[in-house]
Amino acid sequence: MLQVRDFLLRLSLCRGVGLVSKYRLWECAQQTRCFNNIDYLIDHANVSLRSATALKNNWGSAELDDAVAANGQIAFITIADPLYPLGLKETYCPPLVLFYRGNLGLLHQPSIGVVGTRQITNYGQSALRGLLPPLIKRQIVIVSGLAQGVDGFSHELALKYRGQTIGVIGCGIDQAYPKSHYSLQEEVAKCGLLLSEYGLGEPPLPYHFPERNRIIAGLSEVVLVVEAKKRSGSLITANIALYIA
Repeated sequence: MLQVRDFLLRLSLCRGVGLVSKYRLWECAQQTRCFNNIDYLIDHANVSLRSATALKNNWGSAELDDAVAANGQIAFITIADPLYPLGLKETYCPPLVLFYRGNLGLLHQPSIGVVGTRQITNYGQSALRGLLPPLIKRQIVIVSGLAQGVDGFSHELALKYRGQTIGVIGCGIDQAYPKSHYSLQEEVAKCGLLLSEYGLGEPPLPYHFPERNRIIAGLSEVVLVVEAKKRSGSLITANIALYIA
């Protein structure tokens, strides 16, 4: 298992490799039990040319060695571990590695994902105040993305009513976005669970958030959408949840 975890950590941190290619490499490695011959995997895993080039250039680099050494010192769970949630495995290109702080046991409790606008209105706040407390009292875990608006308000309600909450962020677990949510993120990590598939120091890049959304959907039995625009990441999350269901 140690060899598998080391392979998955290295693969997850290798720059320039897309999500689809990473998952195909994992599937090939798992089927062939080949975790130490990257050239073989490139030839047999049907990865994109861009990802194959990145792997050849970066797999043995000192930069990746340093990233693996640093991130290997923090807590993480891999797709090969028994505690990895089954529901998350069924989502599109499930994350190979999740770095975490907090109570990992929350991954296996009933949960609801809450997503929506970053410009939450009084109506949205009122709706959440009415919907979430009864669920929290029933020990339903609130899963959201720690963003401005609906996300942050949902986490705040969970903490206020002494419920359980999971925050899935689109940056390294040592970063906070928005920065104004640093204290809230710390509270989520202390009282609930903080998750990220990105390594230490990774900034909150725009494409990270659609990727993060599939994790929220994969962890949630139900997804609640509050005040989402017609073209938004929130509706992407809902569509992913429908696909998983």
